Amino acid sequence: MAPPQRCPLCRQTFFCGRGHVYSRKHQRQLKAALERLLPQVEAARKAVRAAQVERYVPEHDRCCWCLCCSCEVQKHLSHGNLTVLHGGLLEHLASPEHKKATNKFWWENKAEVQMKEKFLISPQDYARFKKSMVKSLDSYEEKEDEVIKEMAAQIREVEQSRQEVVRSVLEVGFPRRIQSSIQIH
Repeated sequence: MAPPQRCPLCRQTFFCGRGHVYSRKHQRQLKAALERLLPQVEAARKAVRAAQVERYVPEHDRCCWCLCCSCEVQKHLSHGNLTVLHGGLLEHLASPEHKKATNKFWWENKAEVQMKEKFLISPQDYARFKKSMVKSLDSYEEKEDEVIKEMAAQIREVEQSRQEVVRSVLEVGFPRRIQSSIQIH
């Protein structure tokens, strides 16, 4: 008799050797698990062409589960107060470790071969993402600089109007206030 094995997809122990992976239940579980991961991978693939950079918010610390590697993967790349959306997932999907684990996962679970390429990112695509990310970071920094300049101009305007108000009060209104307060007492 074959030693018992545990299937992480079906969450059960089986004794029938490798025959379990051919069962309908296992194939249904496999398909459902891959379909849950696929939208996240497709969203990351869209980011290859046009990386998005945003200001960091705690929501960007989300992780997703990689079925192939059986590990949690940081979905976005964050550094300081900036986040590159889907950067962490793309970095993981392009790694040689993920490719090796995906090949093993597909072999062990007898998944559809046509689906495997959807869960891998080529080194060329990842290089394209890096170039896109650099452009997006530069663009983001330019926009932030413009916002800072606009805010500085607004602050200068407000400060100038305050100084004018203070000058006008000092020139015209201040002596009258002193005299009126002296007469009241």
